[in-house]
Amino acid sequence: MNEKKCKVLAAEIRLETLRVIHSLGFGHVGGSIDLADLMAVLYGEVMRFDPKNPRWEDRDWLVLSKGHAGPVAYATFGLMGYYPMEDAYTLNQPHTRFPSHTDRKLTPGVDLTTGSLGQGVSTATGAALANRIDGRDNHVFCVIGDGEADEGQVWEAFHFAFAHKLDNIVYIIDNNGYQLDGSTRDILDHGDIAKKAESFGLYTQQINGHDVKAIYDAIQNAYARKGVPSCIVLNTVKGKGAIFAEPKCEHSSQPKEDVWAEALAAAEQALADIKNA
Repeated sequence: MNEKKCKVLAAEIRLETLRVIHSLGFGHVGGSIDLADLMAVLYGEVMRFDPKNPRWEDRDWLVLSKGHAGPVAYATFGLMGYYPMEDAYTLNQPHTRFPSHTDRKLTPGVDLTTGSLGQGVSTATGAALANRIDGRDNHVFCVIGDGEADEGQVWEAFHFAFAHKLDNIVYIIDNNGYQLDGSTRDILDHGDIAKKAESFGLYTQQINGHDVKAIYDAIQNAYARKGVPSCIVLNTVKGKGAIFAEPKCEHSSQPKEDVWAEALAAAEQALADIKNA
């Protein structure tokens, strides 16, 4: 893999995610921007896709079961050429193609509509089974929030995937330690979430979710493991790269305009620094 290329792309995704949410003035910064490194690896190094043909049948699928992270997907798809990046600066505004939660009928690049937590895990698992029945050799990547994993439906899907030996799905848990109402430990403690996923029979790895090389290697390991579904637990910092969200691990943010300006300038500088490193 080209590690520097991935790091640059991740910084670009962070910046554009901020710009997308800034166009509305508020939104789910924390749980969107902490996925920038993952999205850079998926779309910069791993996934098969065609921006000119978003419904290409042999593409790899991305399902953001934590659908409120839509802005990071919109930033990534714009950078990949699915549409002009500026189109996404209409986030959640009237008649937009970019709602706050992902919708496959509106946004090119979105494979499944999500937002009702837990349900995207089930539909992604169904897509993996359908693709296998159709004889396709593609993969489905399903991103799950650690707070979302409070939903029993998540674990039922893991059970189903194991029983059907779906080695063409990779579940990715964004383990940032926070959800809407506070710390996941305080609200519904999962204990060792990686061990719990492994106990369902999934080939499970736990890594630094901001290390692009570790993410890439974990995906390659998942590809190599046959006969069982995979789970990658990403240890992330909620709000990573947003100066107003990262220190507080904010779920949702509505900073004043001067704070937005400072955050955007910091993200622009971070991108320049990585390019020049």
